[in-house]
Amino acid sequence: MFGLGGQELLLILLIILIFFGAKKLPELARGLGKGINEFKRAQAGIEEEINKVAEPPKSTDKDLAERVSQRLSEMRNKDKEQISQMISEMSDEEKAKLAELLNTSKKS
Repeated sequence: MFGLGGQELLLILLIILIFFGAKKLPELARGLGKGINEFKRAQAGIEEEINKVAEPPKSTDKDLAERVSQRLSEMRNKDKEQISQMISEMSDEEKAKLAELLNTSKKS
């Protein structure tokens, strides 16, 4: 632990005992534990906020279906090259929904 041996740790504990006394040690340890827990909670909260900001907001399935349906209606009167261009401009999420819609329409 931090490159300290048993004798070094015992010496440090003895010095702490001499400075603070036996009655204060439990209080000091309790305060130290509360401080560490508070720090961990704050760190977890900050990490959670960073992760929320880093993730792009997911659109609802209904919004996604509407966008894909709108793109499909725009594609109806286009040639293959224009359709390929429109598909390449779609997000991965929209492409997945388009494939899902096309697969369900083939099964019907």
